[in-house]
Amino acid sequence: MNDTTARPELPDHLSGNPRSPFFVAECFEHQIGIRFNGKERTDVEEYCVSEGWIKIASPKALDRRGQPMLITLKGTVEAYYV
Repeated sequence: MNDTTARPELPDHLSGNPRSPFFVAECFEHQIGIRFNGKERTDVEEYCVSEGWIKIASPKALDRRGQPMLITLKGTVEAYYV
């Protein structure tokens, strides 16, 4: 069974928040892996491959809507389907 043809190409900039303009629902039908500076990351909320950054949720800080604040980390980003 080879379902790689059914997977859409991963965009350069992708967000896990449905309210974001960079949210692509078709990509989240499959499991996505992120490698940041050579290490696997499972806590990524948003990424951009060309600009080389990821955003992760802050453990305690919340914005005014009650959503976790995002921390930006810069480095080498690789996105792939698992």
